[in-house]
Amino acid sequence: MSVKRSVLFMALLVFSFTPVAVERKALVGGRLIDGFGHQPIANSVILIKDDRIEKVGTVDTLPVPEGYQHISTEGMDVLPGLWESHAHLMLAGHANYDHWHKAYPERFKDEMMPASALQLLLAGVTSARDLGAPLEASVAVKQGINEGRIAGPRLYVSGPFIQHEPYPGTEAYRWGIKGENDARQKVRLLAEAGVDIIKLIDQDKMSLDEAQAVVDEAHQQGLKVVAHAHRPDEIRRGLTIGVDNFEHTGLTTAPGFPDDVMEKLKERTATGRVAGGPLFWTPTVEGLWQYDLTVANPERLDNNCWQRGLKDDTIADIRQSLRNPGQLSYMQLTPLRKPTLKHKIQQLRDAGVVFLVGTDSGIPTKFHCQSTWNELAVWVDVMGIPAMDAIRAATYWPSVMMGVDKDSGTVSAGKYADIIAVKGDVLRYINLLQDVKLVMKGGKLYKQDGQVIESAL
Repeated sequence: MSVKRSVLFMALLVFSFTPVAVERKALVGGRLIDGFGHQPIANSVILIKDDRIEKVGTVDTLPVPEGYQHISTEGMDVLPGLWESHAHLMLAGHANYDHWHKAYPERFKDEMMPASALQLLLAGVTSARDLGAPLEASVAVKQGINEGRIAGPRLYVSGPFIQHEPYPGTEAYRWGIKGENDARQKVRLLAEAGVDIIKLIDQDKMSLDEAQAVVDEAHQQGLKVVAHAHRPDEIRRGLTIGVDNFEHTGLTTAPGFPDDVMEKLKERTATGRVAGGPLFWTPTVEGLWQYDLTVANPERLDNNCWQRGLKDDTIADIRQSLRNPGQLSYMQLTPLRKPTLKHKIQQLRDAGVVFLVGTDSGIPTKFHCQSTWNELAVWVDVMGIPAMDAIRAATYWPSVMMGVDKDSGTVSAGKYADIIAVKGDVLRYINLLQDVKLVMKGGKLYKQDGQVIESAL
């Protein structure tokens, strides 16, 4: 062996046996709402080793060993990191879709989606489903987050929508299908590219064979299917073909879901495990409820949290598009839909669906830094959903739906250390989630004492 090779070999040998520093942290003192829905744990201790939770106990039962960084959560409620189950990272609240989709596609991958991911993370969202964006950008941003080059939540992407026919000008993120074979082929293309879920819309406009092929192929590829529920026939068809999760409350200004739809929903929820698990539903109501409140008091639009990560010209463009929120054509039916929401939400609860917290974040007037806590607040303060149930819909149940509950969704031993904390009693004041004081993802702190840790970004 040459001298040069010998030196190189020894260097590699030494490097291979050099111990890697283990990161150990302890969150101490807060009340833990762990995601399982039982009595919160007072004076909790959470031991974290690298990216995983090592042990959970209390100050009386679990002493903090030497070598752990002590992080006080005294006076705080500690929770699993939130899930945002319906976001659009390529969007940033701009009021004019036609303009946005013409002017910004080249910026989706490098500006819009990374900025959206960062805003979600700093709002306490440590996992998110991105339901509709160009495939290449979706996979690239997901990979960037996984590799640590982009700060953001654990991202579960659908890539393009699957639908009967894309709307003109939307072909980059909506794929039409023509026939059963084409449906299967496009689902396979998405699966091979690395998506995590299939998004199906307008399934009532497809033939039954086409729609069934989408779901069957997705399930064969190990992927769940989310589907729009805007029209009664979308729901009827979705139940027939076996979708896993409906999105939106839908039915525009109609006062409620038709009787036959309710009966079909109850039949599906009655077969739970036999049908492949609970029937999940992401109602996305906060924007519908809050639109007229935004028009009456548009100060929410001036909160600069939505500007983080965006370029100056993008910020200026979004701001000018929102100058007259009460005049947005996109929202004109919203005040007429608002009075129907409580009844529709109650119908779905009575039918036994399992709710997930999602918001359509990114659509006009809806910002990634605000939407998730707004949805939780509307559920609890307006719809009468118990705070613990709402929190589980933003933590535990999304992880079950996505099949990652062995790693996510609760603060318990062995799970990823995806943890947030707020100052005060979040079960009594759910809107404390608008001001998350601590954000940890995979054991790494991104926010502490309400301050963003810039070096972590």
